[in-house]
Amino acid sequence: MKKIAFILFSVILLSACNSVKVVTDYDTKADFTKYKTFAFYKTGIDKADISDLDKKRVLRAVETELLAQGFTKSENPDMLVSFFTKSRRKVDINQNNNFGYGFGWGWNPWMWNGMNNNINVSEYTEGTLFVDFIDTEKKELVWQGIGTGALKLENVEKKEARINEFVKEIVSRFPPNK
Repeated sequence: MKKIAFILFSVILLSACNSVKVVTDYDTKADFTKYKTFAFYKTGIDKADISDLDKKRVLRAVETELLAQGFTKSENPDMLVSFFTKSRRKVDINQNNNFGYGFGWGWNPWMWNGMNNNINVSEYTEGTLFVDFIDTEKKELVWQGIGTGALKLENVEKKEARINEFVKEIVSRFPPNK
């Protein structure tokens, strides 16, 4: 029974770490139906505090998602797309107190087989990706998607998959009220 509870807890914990939490904010006065074309805002993207390789990964992922939604990349766009990132180290500490009953070495008059303390410490990097859509004509931010989740940096394939997951979750919420 303890093993089943531990496995269930581990699956829930791992799935919570894998998810991307997304929030969005937007200009309620903006007419999102007029946005059909996009381009990248190089000045903003150049300021993102990630490697050039990761910038390319984010750009490709955003482009893929927008094209899939029917937007067109253009030299004369309706909106500009920019992004920036933040990251921080996180530490999770979980303590499981397990009371055990059964046979074993030793004897305690107050507890039969005592109590086991399991302390699990995990350290990871939590990343936040901000994706901004800017009205080209007004030169104003009209929509922002913010995705936060644990980063997986074990290898290039997992890193790229995680970036794609972040971008897909964020961009899928654009335009608002679709």
